[in-house]
Amino acid sequence: MKPRGILLAGNWKMNHGPASARGFFEGLPFSKKPGATMRVYPSFLTLQAALDAVKANGQEIEIGAQNFHAEKSGAFTGEVSGPMLEEIGIQQVLLGHSERRQYFAETPAVILKKTLSALHQGFEVLLCIGETLEERNSGQTISVLTHQLESTLADPTCAEAFGKTLHLAYEPVWAIGTGVTASPAQAQETHASLRALLTRTLGQSTADAVQILYGGSVTPANFAELLACPDIDGGLVGGASLKPDSFGALWNLI
Repeated sequence: MKPRGILLAGNWKMNHGPASARGFFEGLPFSKKPGATMRVYPSFLTLQAALDAVKANGQEIEIGAQNFHAEKSGAFTGEVSGPMLEEIGIQQVLLGHSERRQYFAETPAVILKKTLSALHQGFEVLLCIGETLEERNSGQTISVLTHQLESTLADPTCAEAFGKTLHLAYEPVWAIGTGVTASPAQAQETHASLRALLTRTLGQSTADAVQILYGGSVTPANFAELLACPDIDGGLVGGASLKPDSFGALWNLI
């Protein structure tokens, strides 16, 4: 088992309502694995059903939220706050996903504000970063990722939380939902560069404690090879997390 443990996280995006979520967990082959954690991020509407389902099935699976608003309450129509999530038992949030950046204009400043709010409220944060195909082809991968992380690394609260309640998911935008996956060598190279950045900025012990997940067309066919890379601590999975057989197959590879 990896020294930082392994996290297999499923991001359901805008899929699975309450009824289909219950069916998913009923059909999910799951057994506890020492040093490994399974987590699922359903839509807001499905959170309670997912929490109820894993409890009813006796499954030790974490349920997290895909997003949340930085303010605890107020006139923000259509948004969900931290206290609302906490009230139903949610302890983890996913922030900075490329779809939030691309479709909802979330800038690094907005994501930092959400991250700080989540950490101050006691949530565990999985922070997503990633580059486009154009940026990779022009050799800008590390500079783009550094830019996406620089305000977080510079903030004292975030710096203190890294490796404890703040972890990373590297999701190359060109590999999300495309069927194209970064090769294990490409993924490991980027993960190693990210850990080196964390080491330079926050120190070796903190860098060694941060889980860095890989996301981007992860499937049972490529997960074992990705997981064998020393700096890849698990996967943030989209499409393959929507069916219990494929998500269970990923879990069985750990």
